[in-house]
Amino acid sequence: MNIPSPSGWPTPRVGITGVGVSLPDQVLATADLQDRIAAASDIPLPPGLFGTITGIEQRRVAGDDEYTSTFAVRAARQALTAAGRTPADIDLLLFASAGRDLVEPATAHIVQAELGSSAHALDVTNACNSFINGIDLARSMVLAGRARRALVVTGETPTRVMRPKLDSMAQARTAFAGYTFGDGGAAVLLEPVRRGGIVDIDTETRSEHWSVGGIFGGGSRHPRGDDEHTYFHGDGHALRGVFERIGTDILHRVRQRTGWDWVDYERVLVHQVSVPYLERFIEVTGVPKEKLEVTVTELGNLASATLGVQLARIDAELRPGDRVLAIGLGGGVSVMTMVWEKP
Repeated sequence: MNIPSPSGWPTPRVGITGVGVSLPDQVLATADLQDRIAAASDIPLPPGLFGTITGIEQRRVAGDDEYTSTFAVRAARQALTAAGRTPADIDLLLFASAGRDLVEPATAHIVQAELGSSAHALDVTNACNSFINGIDLARSMVLAGRARRALVVTGETPTRVMRPKLDSMAQARTAFAGYTFGDGGAAVLLEPVRRGGIVDIDTETRSEHWSVGGIFGGGSRHPRGDDEHTYFHGDGHALRGVFERIGTDILHRVRQRTGWDWVDYERVLVHQVSVPYLERFIEVTGVPKEKLEVTVTELGNLASATLGVQLARIDAELRPGDRVLAIGLGGGVSVMTMVWEKP
């Protein structure tokens, strides 16, 4: 849980003092997405299939001139304004996302150039858990005395890795999870606080399942020249099964350490892939549905931006002392939890 304070600092607590969000203006209905895929495909798709299976009604889609950094910068400016800070006030900037603008250099530098800061800047990537990993890393660096104020940003444009056409039912099964995606970004500012803050973080990692889902192009295994590896490829049912097996264990550990149950949290934020995934999460964990901030029906699967977007939506309604439990699910695979108390 909490770590002793670096010498001279007033408190061992690090909290989120500013939150920002950015979403594209363009809305794409799931029915229209299916019509587009069906028109280009060689196999018939039953009417309403995408909507029925995912429960997603629509999502936001980035414009041609919008990138992962675009949404990160917009959200960052909001978070800084909310905290009453400027880019000059931060000394650590983490771009924490499953996506990025370029393979090299780090997208954090593009974000920093737009903001006009001169902080230590780097990327953090761990699939859909990237943002919560970034928060964990930033908190650790503040507690270690390596940074005073840290800006953690994410931007996601996963709609660009949807397979544009389907050649067979076998291909459809491995591509379908990609049709849950939506675009957007979020940001948080972390700094020492006198009360509240991030009081518990935990993670469970099962790397033997890394090949169950992902985008396998762009690295040394598949560097270029084969579009097959540029689209999301995965087994949604297998991923859900792994999350179910390991997710309850980590929640039990959090409950044991903190002594807090669902009733002790004002809200519970969870990564949302589809409505059936979310309903299964409620069934397995027993979390009261009214504690959740449901975004998947209107925004789709926002990858690493999911938890940040949800936090931005509820932040204004939270009062000092209110607790939030965030639960991240990421390919690889990993499960993460974070307990945050509003200062």
